[in-house]
Amino acid sequence: MAEIPRLNSAIKALEQSNPAFVTFSAPEIGAAQSIAAAPYDGVVFEMEHNPYDIRLLRDCMQYMLDRRQIVQSATVAPAVAPMVRIPPNGGEMSQWVAKQVLDIGVYGIVWPHVSTVEEARNAVAACRYPRPPSAPYFEPPGQRGDAPRTAARYWGITQPEYYGRADVWPLNPRGEVLVVIMCEEVRAIKNLPRMLKEVPGIGVVLIGEGDLSQDMGFPRQYDHPPVAAAIDEILAICKEHNVACGHPHVDSGNVETLLNKGFRWLMPAPTQSFAALERGRKLSGRA
Repeated sequence: MAEIPRLNSAIKALEQSNPAFVTFSAPEIGAAQSIAAAPYDGVVFEMEHNPYDIRLLRDCMQYMLDRRQIVQSATVAPAVAPMVRIPPNGGEMSQWVAKQVLDIGVYGIVWPHVSTVEEARNAVAACRYPRPPSAPYFEPPGQRGDAPRTAARYWGITQPEYYGRADVWPLNPRGEVLVVIMCEEVRAIKNLPRMLKEVPGIGVVLIGEGDLSQDMGFPRQYDHPPVAAAIDEILAICKEHNVACGHPHVDSGNVETLLNKGFRWLMPAPTQSFAALERGRKLSGRA
């Protein structure tokens, strides 16, 4: 039987040493259809600050599937990988939310406010199925409950195939699930080197500029010297540990600077305008 190709297009971009272009979106069907037709690598449906509605998320994911696109691409995976930012902060340890969104087929979870090694380990463990200690890639031990039917159907593979692919990348090179932790507090920066050293399975560190600037006393003053220095420090730590660093506020005016700095996870917005996406893809040689 032929090997299943890479399903998560955001992971595919990172694997190929390309920047991944991903956008935030409210869980709205019209927005989901528009994004699915754009050259993004992924979309993060925003449910931290929007109502948590698992049925609406499921509907958005279904409307991202385009039969013509599937036939032309010879893969059942959506061209734009659907992910979700969940409501609970990392410190709340809310594995049940991760379980619910993974069970309907999302390809990744953005965890807000992950600030300690314990919180980072919980984020990764919640996205993994349990396995014997003798199995490869055992640490951190998985905590996800077993209910793969809907997710396997959405991914277009059998349940045994799903078990083989529903693991976190890059810890498991065949994994299709992306764990994105948000660095949004000063204490998170201090703990980030340990998080990236001690917790395998973190795919992306996304800088939460808004909450970070609040924590530092300079709300939304992203260019204020202490805030800018903190952002640069997070980026440097990620580079040191070879983990992709993400920027959440990308536009056509700053995308070149961010690419040159080495950000590998860029989130252009708004979804109604693709100027930053188009410029970023051109600058990175992906147009």
